[in-house]
Amino acid sequence: METLLLFGPLAGALICGFGWRLLGETPATWVSTGFLFLSAALSWVIFLTYHGPEAEVISLFRWVESGSLSTDWAIRIDRLTAIMLVVITTVSSLVHLYSIGYMAHDENFKEGESYRPRFFAYLSFFTFAMLMLVTSDNLLQLFFGWEGVGVASYLLIGFYYRKPSANAAAIKAFIVNRVGDFGFALGIFALFMLTDSINFAEVLDPHNAEHLSHETIQFLSWELNALETVTFLLFVGAMGKSAQLLLHTWLPDAMEGPTPVSALIHAATMVTAGVFMVCRLAPLMEYATFTPNFIVFIGASTAFFAATIGLVQNDIKRVIAYSTCSQLGYMFVAAGVGAYPVAMFHLFTHAFFKAMLFLGAGSVITAMHHEQDMRNYGNLRKKIPLTFWAMMIGTLAITGVGIPLTAIGFAGYISKDAIIESAFAGGTGVAMYGYIMLVIAACFTSFYSWRLMFMTFYGTEKGDKHAHEHAHESPWTMTVPLGVLTLGAVFAGVIWRTSFFGHVEHVEEWFGVGTYMSHATNHVIHNAHDVPNWVKVSPFIAMLIGFVISWYFYIKNPEAPKALAANQKHLHAFLLNKWYFDEIYDFIFVRPAKWLGRFLWKKGDGSVIDGFLNGVAMGLVPWVTRLAGKAQSGYLFHYAFWMFVGMAAIITWFAVGGGH
Repeated sequence: METLLLFGPLAGALICGFGWRLLGETPATWVSTGFLFLSAALSWVIFLTYHGPEAEVISLFRWVESGSLSTDWAIRIDRLTAIMLVVITTVSSLVHLYSIGYMAHDENFKEGESYRPRFFAYLSFFTFAMLMLVTSDNLLQLFFGWEGVGVASYLLIGFYYRKPSANAAAIKAFIVNRVGDFGFALGIFALFMLTDSINFAEVLDPHNAEHLSHETIQFLSWELNALETVTFLLFVGAMGKSAQLLLHTWLPDAMEGPTPVSALIHAATMVTAGVFMVCRLAPLMEYATFTPNFIVFIGASTAFFAATIGLVQNDIKRVIAYSTCSQLGYMFVAAGVGAYPVAMFHLFTHAFFKAMLFLGAGSVITAMHHEQDMRNYGNLRKKIPLTFWAMMIGTLAITGVGIPLTAIGFAGYISKDAIIESAFAGGTGVAMYGYIMLVIAACFTSFYSWRLMFMTFYGTEKGDKHAHEHAHESPWTMTVPLGVLTLGAVFAGVIWRTSFFGHVEHVEEWFGVGTYMSHATNHVIHNAHDVPNWVKVSPFIAMLIGFVISWYFYIKNPEAPKALAANQKHLHAFLLNKWYFDEIYDFIFVRPAKWLGRFLWKKGDGSVIDGFLNGVAMGLVPWVTRLAGKAQSGYLFHYAFWMFVGMAAIITWFAVGGGH
């Protein structure tokens, strides 16, 4: 069952990519979609029936055997894997079904072009790579899947290859992720050097992690703690893949891909790989000090930073993209303070409502003839009622609507509050910084989420009147996935709260070896239940503040945002330009790299190399050829003379001793 689950999407990708000419476009797309739904069904079976205290490892074949490096290609099934399997296959299968309607008549391609099989093959390959990542039993296999989703994301983001902006976004995502992956690879190398293994059975042994915490690595003139160095390098990989601050710039540009790609990559799969990896390596993180604090700082800063940018974005997909970036920061804060089950809880619930918001945005874009600027929407709730209610439920989930001091509410309310309470219970200065930043981010999240709803579905109609008049609900292939995801957004938090955030004994029993928390030092989940009531209520109050301000700005007094933007034009420009990170990176990295490349091209290649070769070709070669031409006189005695000279030279060589 596990093997079929893993390789089903790969079979769908191969059939759709190479066999569509035999099957036809439509049957091939349905075949790939069928394989994904089969994987999703098997994933839910594993998730609901898995009770093993130990991990189940299914070895498929010997993969690498070189010196002391010995790894199998194996499928590792534990609670952490089961959670990720459900998230990946459920969202992927629904995205496949949604794409059948969304990509039916894509305006970016000419009439008669066969773009759909290629698109579905890319989607299925992406899912296979992600499944390979989360089922890995060693770091090399994990890295293989890690790079596989990078390749697939490059293909999907740049799917509209005729658009220069799409090509640029794909290259940007690929390059930024390579920066993070370089750190990730160095971490794997260092871990193998220190432990002589990359298999999780040895690497994730807490005794091994404790031993590493007392070892050092010599780097130049510095003595570095081995465990801190390894965990930091591994987290750099997570920063790139999960678009955390400093390596986040690729995420909003990735919206250049089709909307189903945004839902697949940025809601539930690729960007959550970093969170999964940190939780998988929990035994290493538990015995480190600097790296977990650094994770909390980066996560909290990312949550705040991305939320501020989401306040002023006008592209409906970019608003949701920055929301994803912000929510990933929440997950990393939970992982950084040691509440790994809580981080996975928010990853689990977030997948449902964020995928629904992205797919709902795609439905709006389709209804408005591919217009993505929210300033050209307005009053669409009666035109596309199913999409409206789906996005309304998604907004209630992401903003954290629920009954305070209870476990009753939408999925995001329960999981996000669990993270905020865990951050407060962290008990350190950096954990308190995380708590404050997350509460502020919750207020901003509420504001921009309701801003999206008000600008899109309420108010007066703006923009193209023809688009508004002909706006209509999407086909069933697009609305059914929204309905299914709605169930997750409403019930996922209530049903599984006790498993992810209940009593510590129950959480540890449910997770088994899926994650690890040191009983000697980690009491975060236990303490999180005992935080003061004002801490538990603070995210709800922040949500209400954001909602009221958004309602005033976009329903009560729609002119207020324009006046505020004009009054605070520098701040507005700062946020609208994403804190000028792209401009700063362009100045520090891109321009010097271009200058160096141009210098090596013009001076190195053009002047030195080409100049030397051209000089030889234009100077030495003609002189030699002229001299050689004079030797070809046609007289027999000239040739005899040169034969005599040659023989004399050979005899002299042997006489002197050169022949020995």
